[in-house]
Amino acid sequence: MKRILWLLAITYIQLSNIALATSLPVEAFANLPDVRFVTLSPDGTKVASLIRVNNKTLDGQMLSIRDIKTNKDIFPVQTDNQKFVILSLSWASDDIILITAKYPATRRGIPTTETRLMKYSLSDNKTSSVFSKRTFSRFVDVPQIQSSIVDYLDNDPDHILMQISGLGSKMQYESVIKVSLKSGGIKIKQHAQKYIENWLTDRQNQVRIGIYRDDTSYRIYEQQEADGDLRLLWEFEALDEDAIWPIGFDHDPNILYVSAYHQGLKAIFKVNLTDPNLTKELVYQNENYDVEGQLIYSNLKQKVIGIDTNIEGEFLFWDNDYIKLNNGLNDVLPESHNVINQLSDNERRYLVYSTGPIESGTYFYGDRDKGELYPIAYRYSQLPPEVLAKPKKVNYNARDGLAIEAFLTTPKDTEAKNLPTIIFPHGGPISYDSTAFDYWSQFFANRGYAVLQMNFRGSAGYGFQFMNSGLKNWGLEMQNDIEDGAHWLVQQGITDPKRMCIVGASYGGYAALMGVAKTPDLYKCAISIAGVTDLESLVKSSRNYDNSKIVKKQIGDDYDDLYQRSPISKAASIKVPVLLIHGTKDRVVKAEHSEAMYDELNELNKPVKYVALENGDHYLSSNEHRLTTFIEIERFLAANLGVK
Repeated sequence: MKRILWLLAITYIQLSNIALATSLPVEAFANLPDVRFVTLSPDGTKVASLIRVNNKTLDGQMLSIRDIKTNKDIFPVQTDNQKFVILSLSWASDDIILITAKYPATRRGIPTTETRLMKYSLSDNKTSSVFSKRTFSRFVDVPQIQSSIVDYLDNDPDHILMQISGLGSKMQYESVIKVSLKSGGIKIKQHAQKYIENWLTDRQNQVRIGIYRDDTSYRIYEQQEADGDLRLLWEFEALDEDAIWPIGFDHDPNILYVSAYHQGLKAIFKVNLTDPNLTKELVYQNENYDVEGQLIYSNLKQKVIGIDTNIEGEFLFWDNDYIKLNNGLNDVLPESHNVINQLSDNERRYLVYSTGPIESGTYFYGDRDKGELYPIAYRYSQLPPEVLAKPKKVNYNARDGLAIEAFLTTPKDTEAKNLPTIIFPHGGPISYDSTAFDYWSQFFANRGYAVLQMNFRGSAGYGFQFMNSGLKNWGLEMQNDIEDGAHWLVQQGITDPKRMCIVGASYGGYAALMGVAKTPDLYKCAISIAGVTDLESLVKSSRNYDNSKIVKKQIGDDYDDLYQRSPISKAASIKVPVLLIHGTKDRVVKAEHSEAMYDELNELNKPVKYVALENGDHYLSSNEHRLTTFIEIERFLAANLGVK
């Protein structure tokens, strides 16, 4: 197979040298991905991506655009990720690429995350906002979210549809506007409706579906055209089993695809909107896991051809042409999950993202006419499969008999016996872990630790009852599930009980601190990255936002009880060293959580260290912050678990 590697300066000699190393440099894991957001122009002749740069002038990321015909690159946009963080790239046309970015701000004393949509024009060699300077001059407030694209208008490359608040009499709700990519001017296509927070168009670009929310109550409305009469399709409560979420239309404007529960698990259905009973026709289900994802639509064939599911990047096609293409990719790349994540307009050129348990990510460019597949970039250039440890799926029972699925990674070429161990619960908590590539667990395994990642009750992916059992359960059975995983490892002889640390980020950080507070003799240390330490404070702070009642439904509203289920209330019980790491501009979990926990532990003369990441966000978006975090973690674990 022909190989062209142009987004990254990599050679096979370099990869071979890496493969011989036993302990990789911390940068191999901690650095931001070498390449992200790889995206194909509509005509299939250009590939844009965000590449990591670390030189004398920039430690950050840069927009790269490669012309495949000429093999020439341009680098028109760069960021140091200190204020502006690029969130996505997408092509609006063959000439214009759209760049979504975020930055922290404060409105009326309330911390916020602002988003903006920029455009870069190849023909003009110019970067600017998609909006003109006059667009918001008459607004009382400049809209906080200025990046929500509703429709790319494939047949109109000079315009896109966006939704935005601040227009008309219902200013706090979302209108749909048509934005000129040439002038930056706007035209209202759909006026805001009370409580409708999202709009969905059909394949003919008509605004058809409105998603209504009032506190925890949802309604799904349909209309035949923009600003038409709204017809109620479904109504339900947040996090309830009867929820039905629209995910997109087929070419037929009456055929709507939805996500809903089927036999306790999420599945994909389609509904004919002319049917007065709105009968749901099952399209795809998995007997063991929830299925969610995005529709794969062929503009060429004018029909939905498959689903991009959430099950380890699985693509399900039901069109024979794409079944053959997908099978061919799996034959060529049998050891990885291969996702066709973009097709050119004529569907003859495409991009593939290939990943897996020990494949950190490779992007391929495919040409169906030439029958060629070219690897074009490695997501983590210093992490080839040869150096990674393969995780395996394991199962154990919680103390009440509930089956818990977990994923165990042990150091490569090392017997899984009596190992120093990291218990590593995920964030969310309505999220999940899998055997997919995970740079955190690979880092720990490379340093000699076994790593257990468990999907405790409340995790996503295992059906309604499993998810629902986690509501208002922080610190209770959810915490027991994590603890039971640690005991199971010891019973299996995999873990040395004298060398076990619990580590987590966000909710995982909360679980880590609760672990050493509730079971002070089980773990030898704890690390919390951007972790919640005070549930009462977390729920009360949500009062400043419009999802406060959903937060209460998830976590609870008995403040005395919430405080008792908080690590900060149990600081006196903690006997082992604690490392706290938090970004000072975290807009998801405020840095005050870690600051208050540090103060409490410090006053009690407990062994604690706090690392503040100046201007850092919740996601370690800065390369400097990620590197600092991993270095601090490595030192802390070595000091407390005795691994050098």
